[in-house]
Amino acid sequence: MLQLPLSPSVVLPIALLSTAGVLVRPFRVAEAWWAVLGAVLLLLTGQVAPGELAHAVGQGTDVYLFLIGMMLIAEMARITGLFDWIAAHAVGWARGSASRLFCIVYAVGIVVTTFMSNDATAVVLTPAVLAAARAAKLERPLPHLFACALIANAASFVLPVSNPANLVVYASRMPALLDWFRLFLLPSAIAIGVTFAALYWTQRADLNQRLNEDAAVPALSADAKIVACGIALMAVLLLVASSRGLDLGWPSFAAGLATFVVVFLRARPAALRAAHEMSWSVLPLVAGLFVLVAALSKIGVADALAHMLERLHASAPQWSPWAAGIATALVSNIANNLPAGLIAGATMAASHAAPNVTAATLIGINLGPNLSVTGSLATVLWLTVLRREGIEVGFLQFLKVGAIVMPLALLPCLYAVSLG
Repeated sequence: MLQLPLSPSVVLPIALLSTAGVLVRPFRVAEAWWAVLGAVLLLLTGQVAPGELAHAVGQGTDVYLFLIGMMLIAEMARITGLFDWIAAHAVGWARGSASRLFCIVYAVGIVVTTFMSNDATAVVLTPAVLAAARAAKLERPLPHLFACALIANAASFVLPVSNPANLVVYASRMPALLDWFRLFLLPSAIAIGVTFAALYWTQRADLNQRLNEDAAVPALSADAKIVACGIALMAVLLLVASSRGLDLGWPSFAAGLATFVVVFLRARPAALRAAHEMSWSVLPLVAGLFVLVAALSKIGVADALAHMLERLHASAPQWSPWAAGIATALVSNIANNLPAGLIAGATMAASHAAPNVTAATLIGINLGPNLSVTGSLATVLWLTVLRREGIEVGFLQFLKVGAIVMPLALLPCLYAVSLG
């Protein structure tokens, strides 16, 4: 294919068109198709060569492996009844109180996000909450579902493993664990606490519901126990990989595949059903976003941002963490935090940013997506789970909650980082 001269006037409109499609979903066309359309248009207009497109898609290999392992084990947990068993116990612990169930969901979300990533919370916890809502005959389950989505982002910088975007932003400059805690322990506590309080307040009317307390606890099948062991194995492998600075894709994929093989040998129909019902469309969505980022990098977006940040830090260093955090929070909602994280990582490396500026950037990438429904990959996965169950959460419906919750959490987090 003939390589045409690189043109920002071509790349930027294509990137904006593709991003708008992902955000708005015109004609109810899935997000993945709009991301793929953008990548194809960049190829057809000669803004990326075939080899560059293949390289950009290949850069997402670790993310693809991570998502395949996570989605596969989540589908097996749903099909084998593990989620139904967990849900029945959660309803019992709630003792008829919707607000108590909300607190249980939020607490479990903190644990899952911290040790398995925010994507795991979206993929693994959300189906369990839906099962709990059915078991409890919950008429208005949105507060509990919002809890899954928002804690997935609010707790996603407790540890490096809590969000794959953390590894993208820091790349080879990942702080040691003690330095990580020094930077992020207080902001994480603020984000988790403020998000809980703000979300509870916005949903307080629906949290007065009463639950059905007579939900029967189903027997836990042998296959469900195998999947539970697989989830525990995945958590351990991810923590070990994170502590050693290794990629997270292969541990997730290996645990998911091993669990699939064991279940396949025992119950072939259930295993095949799990593989068939996975949300495979997430993978081309991620691939398309990687291609868009590659094109934006070619036209010098990261270098331009780095120069702007350097000038700001030189003239007003006290404001640079605020600017970096707020800017990345907003960009994450415009372009999704996965490409925003890739660009931010390149920007931080090019500008040799101060530790608190990089920390503020990471907080913006992680917490900013709580503003809109397509701000993070975890929220897109959450949406996919809901749609499969016939539940639609629109852009404006999510924004009404996010416009309150996200700024209330983001600003004190940036203040805590700016003090460092």
